[in-house]
Amino acid sequence: MSVRPLYFHHQSCLEHDPRAHIPGHPDTPERLLAIEAALEDREWLRWERRIAPAAEEWELRLVHTDEHVQAIKRLCTSGGGTIDPDTAVGEASFRAGRHAAGAACEMVRALLSGQSRLGFCGVRPSGHHAEPGRAMGFCLFDNIAIAAELAVKELGARKVFILDWDVHHGNGTEAAFRQRSDVLFASIHQGGIYPGTGALSDVGAGAGEGYTINLPVPAGADEDLWLSLLEHVILPAATSFEPDLVLVSAGFDAHVDDPLAQCRLQSASFAQIACQVRDFAESVGAPLGAVLEGGYSHFATAESVCETLTALAGEGESISSAPEPVLTSRAASYIGHYWPL
Repeated sequence: MSVRPLYFHHQSCLEHDPRAHIPGHPDTPERLLAIEAALEDREWLRWERRIAPAAEEWELRLVHTDEHVQAIKRLCTSGGGTIDPDTAVGEASFRAGRHAAGAACEMVRALLSGQSRLGFCGVRPSGHHAEPGRAMGFCLFDNIAIAAELAVKELGARKVFILDWDVHHGNGTEAAFRQRSDVLFASIHQGGIYPGTGALSDVGAGAGEGYTINLPVPAGADEDLWLSLLEHVILPAATSFEPDLVLVSAGFDAHVDDPLAQCRLQSASFAQIACQVRDFAESVGAPLGAVLEGGYSHFATAESVCETLTALAGEGESISSAPEPVLTSRAASYIGHYWPL
């Protein structure tokens, strides 16, 4: 058993480069290099590094159709190309995607077997936009959804809580679980930008009604609003849900310096968000794992990851505050139909 937090990564995640087919694409290997250079300067914050295995194709098929998996494989084998105006692959991308998903799977195996209580996957391509039958939004396979489904189907988890704090709505993860009651998916994201989904009124369907929580925020939203929604809406619902595994889609593109959105979080804001999520996971006795999603200012993303990992590992205190009166109250009124807040 490791008492240290676990950091999962793999060299192949640096080999996926959409710029070969979409010049100027923001999802570059350099963003991951910047993160790991910052961590190395800090002696990896005493996290234990582990090399991520490649996900098996049956693991990818826990969430994705076989047609989708084979289509990505064929396109990469043929040398790559564009999937949509935002998403492209090269010859190495299928291998990178398998290791990104494999990192998330290996992380939940380690967490649920008691090897550690905390993990982070420093991987790319990201995953939360990839729907069961479609790659989109820089994403090939939905890493966190695959890990959550593995936890439920193969590793004995009863309930999984997924928090997505990327500035873009995690439509792929939502699609995977929107009719399920064993996975609670909650997303804070900027409304009105890509992918255009994630309205407050979208709460899931069928057996999953109420198990999707979407909290869009306006351009310019700052730390106070994000923390208010987390403290007064999402975490009370998650407490009632009683998960035995907590997963985070950890995107850092809500940072004020990120070029793809207009929110105003600072690196320290992510630390405070991480403190609240850490304390929540401890309160319900669940291990906690996070998977890298977006973040396209190299310096801001690297600093934010370092702040987040430091907070997740125990440094810093959660700061409670009164709920923001307008958007938080509106969200609480809506989500309160499904959960005691």
